[in-house]
Amino acid sequence: MDPCTERNAFCINEIRLEYKSHYSVLLDELVEAVRPLKEVDSPIFLDLTFGGGGHTFELAKRFPKAKVLSVDQDPEAFQNGQKRIQNEGMSERIDLRRGNFSEVINLHELEENSLDGIIADLGVSSHHFDSPERGFSFRFEGPLDMRMDPENIEVSAEDVLNDFSAEDIEEILRDYAQERFAKRIAENIVEFRKKERLENTKQLENIVFHCYPKKLRFGKTHPATRTFQALRIYVNRELDVIAEVIPQLIKYLKPGGSMGIISFHSLEDRIVKVEFRKMAKELGLADLVTKKPILPSESEINENSRSRSAKLRVLRKKS
Repeated sequence: MDPCTERNAFCINEIRLEYKSHYSVLLDELVEAVRPLKEVDSPIFLDLTFGGGGHTFELAKRFPKAKVLSVDQDPEAFQNGQKRIQNEGMSERIDLRRGNFSEVINLHELEENSLDGIIADLGVSSHHFDSPERGFSFRFEGPLDMRMDPENIEVSAEDVLNDFSAEDIEEILRDYAQERFAKRIAENIVEFRKKERLENTKQLENIVFHCYPKKLRFGKTHPATRTFQALRIYVNRELDVIAEVIPQLIKYLKPGGSMGIISFHSLEDRIVKVEFRKMAKELGLADLVTKKPILPSESEINENSRSRSAKLRVLRKKS
């Protein structure tokens, strides 16, 4: 069978070459956070999350002799990134490779004490939320996919919802979104799939919506928000990867080099906070530049409401 006809398959040839615009959150703050303490002729930076390329290109722009290494596992982001790099004549200065940032050490053959700065924006790109066929948002009807890398991640959100037990689904909703109605939602999902397969975002949104008490259905946050968040995090192993990678990267920073990470929800931020403190307080390898996270300005939030939950933490390796 042609792999493009299989359920949940993803055809690279069908990727749209128009990557929707992405607002680079805390752009100035993140780029300046990794500015070398002393002037460096040809600094080397690493962007763990290329996405739409905003932070990578800003690093290249602000440091004209810099080399920026970057990675992204998403095939759309990678293809469109390669196209943009070529169109803007940045092939000599921006090196984008495809893969999860957990593989970055091997993808770029990193050497110890070689990087002047490391950045990461852990948020999901606006492109993903605005692409119905990727299944990240309940604003549109689309397949329940949610895989950042559909070619290499085997289990989709649809697989989880149709094949996992009610207990396992409940655990995912509690662990990755702190969903207080997790048990009710999981049970109703299992009831639904007895009649038909749960296949699209609107079906899931409707199930979750009616699991909430009527008085809580029309609050500031849509009832389905946490469920979609939990499934996305689980499918892509987002929290596991963050916890695994941060401690590994410190040795690749030059003495005095900085690491800046933007997170968007409490679970991510807690991991970044814990790992940064461990390297600073327990291991004595670095200093905390930010005792409290840097938050977006009011003007940025007015420009892009999705910036509201962003938090930037910065760590500097000891000289």
